[in-house]
Amino acid sequence: MASSLLSRTLLGHRLGQFSSSLTHKPLIFSSLFNLQTRQLHVQAEPTYTPYKTSGRPSRFMASAIDRRINFSTQSLSTNDTVVSVDWLHANLREPDMKVLDASWYMPDEQRNPIQEYQVAHIPGALFFDVDGIADRTTKLPHMLPSEEAFAAAVSALGIQNNDGLVVYDGKGIFSAARVWWMFRVFGHDRVWVLDGGLPRWRASGYDVESSASSDAILKASAASEAIEKVYQGQTAGPVTFQTKFQPHLVWTLDQVRRNVEEKTHQHIDARSKPRFDGAAPEPRKGIRSGHVPGSKCIPFPHMLDASQTLLPADELKKRYQEEGISLEGPVVTSCGTGVTACVLALGLHRLGKSDVAVYDGSWTEWGAQSDTPVDTSL
Repeated sequence: MASSLLSRTLLGHRLGQFSSSLTHKPLIFSSLFNLQTRQLHVQAEPTYTPYKTSGRPSRFMASAIDRRINFSTQSLSTNDTVVSVDWLHANLREPDMKVLDASWYMPDEQRNPIQEYQVAHIPGALFFDVDGIADRTTKLPHMLPSEEAFAAAVSALGIQNNDGLVVYDGKGIFSAARVWWMFRVFGHDRVWVLDGGLPRWRASGYDVESSASSDAILKASAASEAIEKVYQGQTAGPVTFQTKFQPHLVWTLDQVRRNVEEKTHQHIDARSKPRFDGAAPEPRKGIRSGHVPGSKCIPFPHMLDASQTLLPADELKKRYQEEGISLEGPVVTSCGTGVTACVLALGLHRLGKSDVAVYDGSWTEWGAQSDTPVDTSL
């Protein structure tokens, strides 16, 4: 098991040489500049000054300012799975809310979420490392950590139980749903996903912040170190976040195996249809192709519109009904590694199903076993 020093070294390696080229002072960039332009500025200049937006605010900015919301996350319903970028912009600096950048990408996308966070993130957002805040006792990727480990990591980020959390990612709605689910598994319901994520935020004309050696990066490192300490049996520091595990929201391989026989839950797979059918190979080596017997396929993009925002309830309902899913019956979702399965759970939550379970190991665990049944549609 890696030591705390190794944990810090690994995080530093992921940051790469990028952070050394930036100053400690955060920068505010206008969303009107594209990402490539920002990267060129950051890498080419030894010192930096803020880039301002044009003098006239966008209509999105103006509308958000004009209808300033009297903020309280207590007034938000836990049935509201997402919040709009206009709402977040109007309430960004309120003290009882924290914003989390939970960006994560598939390995073949060759994108580094920490570096992208450094280049551009919503002002004040913390970085939540999906791969780092995870179980260190398994080879499966980013599996749910223990209660103690999660509490230690989240506390290191400065999150408390009375905080309202808005989670976003760099694709729209993707890995943010995973972190939304993680907090709910550990008993924190005051958490919402930013509808459309960072792309929607920037498209709406709102500023982003750039920072390298910021307090947020130090907190991300501290969270990773806290996880290591817990799994090494060491004291991880003061705990400000208390967990209350909700076992009905997370399933194991054995539960899925029993469900194949007993069929108590409808099983929905969020992977693409070719992977589900067994026509396309799995992206990870050593994983068989196909699906869990009895499961049905609803690829997670079917939950989203063209701008990567969550579909309205009536359209979501149609998506599930078209695949023969009864909203009256219990549901378990899965995908490749337990990330996009949470997008399905997010959509079902909008329809009033707040008790949807996610199979954490998903197909990477199931497909790697030699004794688990596998069906194909070929």
